[in-house]
Amino acid sequence: MKNKLHSIAFAFGLTIAISGTMTNGSHAGEKINNPIGVVELFTSQGCSSCPPADKALSKLIEEGKIIALSYHVDYWDYLGWKDTLSSKASTTRQYRYADTLKRRGVYTPQAIINGRDHLVGSNYKGIKARVSTFDATEQGLAIPLSISANGDELNISIGTGSGKANIVAVYFDNENVVDIKRGENTGEKITYHHSVTDIQTIGMWNGSAQNLKLPASVVQKAKKGGAAILLQTITKEGTPGSILGAASYKS
Repeated sequence: MKNKLHSIAFAFGLTIAISGTMTNGSHAGEKINNPIGVVELFTSQGCSSCPPADKALSKLIEEGKIIALSYHVDYWDYLGWKDTLSSKASTTRQYRYADTLKRRGVYTPQAIINGRDHLVGSNYKGIKARVSTFDATEQGLAIPLSISANGDELNISIGTGSGKANIVAVYFDNENVVDIKRGENTGEKITYHHSVTDIQTIGMWNGSAQNLKLPASVVQKAKKGGAAILLQTITKEGTPGSILGAASYKS
């Protein structure tokens, strides 16, 4: 079934808090707090070049130090196979990144790193190197951000810094196995990880430490797979910009 993504602004009471010590990225657990980077892969079941990138993303997920998300675009559907995980909104997000990065077009597989740069999604070593370079500079995820579950709530803690950013919740399926019947990948049975199902802007950050509590209705989305929280700037043109902090939770 075609996933529907949309951006919805929610009003939450934000409480200023003293920033505590955050944990580092953890391997294959319930959560990753303060990862070394965020990788967003734009992929398609109808793209013959994409399966190596899907495997590279899975490897990044297994390592547990990077938040890795998979966005299935719909512009290859005309090749004979309609991507079962695709959405127009994923395509729109990729095109908006192209505007941010001053690119004339888009391609698959494309990996966007920290909202700042891009590489071919199958270039596992290149992606790791770029994340490491960013992590060692001011282009890394400098704002502490952690997420924890407490009954029917998800608690999010954001540290202090400079500037402003959106607080974005990205919901994803843990795993989908797809038998591809037509198109460039005919006959392939591919396992996809962290395929995005929904995006919501849940608040704003203005540089002060904040605590957010997400209610049961939001937590329920995460329980179907997982949720990543991205602290992401927005450009003057309204397109997604650099990611300043991140955390993720898996049920």
